[in-house]
Amino acid sequence: MRVGPTLDKILADYPADVRMVYKQHPLPMHQNAMPAAEAAMAANAQGKFAAMNEKLLANSSALSRDKYLQIAAEIGLDVKKFTNDIDTHVYKPSIDAQAAEAMKVGATGTPASFVNGRYLSGAQPYEAFKKLIDEEIAKATKPSSPGPVTP
Repeated sequence: MRVGPTLDKILADYPADVRMVYKQHPLPMHQNAMPAAEAAMAANAQGKFAAMNEKLLANSSALSRDKYLQIAAEIGLDVKKFTNDIDTHVYKPSIDAQAAEAMKVGATGTPASFVNGRYLSGAQPYEAFKKLIDEEIAKATKPSSPGPVTP
């Protein structure tokens, strides 16, 4: 994911101001997108989303069920639970809901990013994120004007 290093830099530069939330939006044109999303969610259930996500991205050209199971073992998941989760598609309804949410807010592709609801389409450079983040921080820290004075 070309935006990955940018997101890492944002988290490093704004540790107290930025919270990163990932939403699944597997695109139908990518045959491995839904299985990879299910693998990520199954890993998330065991507290290993970041590790799985990193491995999925690093192996994006060679994804398969066997690869998901190999990665699950590598990152220390309970492979039996992980296998059951992906084989029974336990997270598919949640993934479908997240994808629908993404489409509803206008995110038709990936990556799609939002800074306090402000949309950035595609793998934008760090400067594009920084500009929006700094603007949002300035708005949040600007002293509010006093309300009306009542007699």
